Amino acid sequence: MTKIIGLTGGIASGKSTVSNLLRLSGYPIIDADQITRQLQAAHSKGLEQLITVFGKQILNPDQTLNRQVLGSFVFNDQKKLNKLNMVMQPLIYDEIWRQIKHYQKQHIPYVILDIPLLFEANYANDCDLVIVVAVDRQTQLQRLMQRNDYSQFEAEQRINSQMSLAKKKRLADIVIDNSGNRDELKRQVANLIDQMHHHKL
Repeated sequence: MTKIIGLTGGIASGKSTVSNLLRLSGYPIIDADQITRQLQAAHSKGLEQLITVFGKQILNPDQTLNRQVLGSFVFNDQKKLNKLNMVMQPLIYDEIWRQIKHYQKQHIPYVILDIPLLFEANYANDCDLVIVVAVDRQTQLQRLMQRNDYSQFEAEQRINSQMSLAKKKRLADIVIDNSGNRDELKRQVANLIDQMHHHKL
């Protein structure tokens, strides 16, 4: 039987690093961000629906989606964000389940669902186990400012727009603490992989 492991975290918490380490160890990753990008590709069904809702101003000259423009529309505007979710979430959900069923047919022991909004979009209910990659807020703030060249205000806005990491940690089955250095993170992931290898999860 295929076990579904949800992987999530906060912005700039190191979730992608953990996801990549699991991928390198041979575990299949279903990446919600990647699926979203595919569903919003030029001339795709998802993009056509977004144009209907938001208009052609969300397009680049080459007819691809301008993510910055779309992001600026929905950020801090709950009504527009709800509209975006109404378009995209059903498409994303269907594609995620198409991929899960593909792995289930092959009797793959573990499939990793890499979803930033795992709890917010109610995917946790579909998971056998949820892993949260967490950092302390100060580290998260510094990493986000460094990574995206944000001011402290912009970084705090982005962090505050998500469910808090403290709450995600309470909802998790396993917490990977990424407040330390990369070697410490790798050690925790290696321990996790060891447990998966021996089917202890």
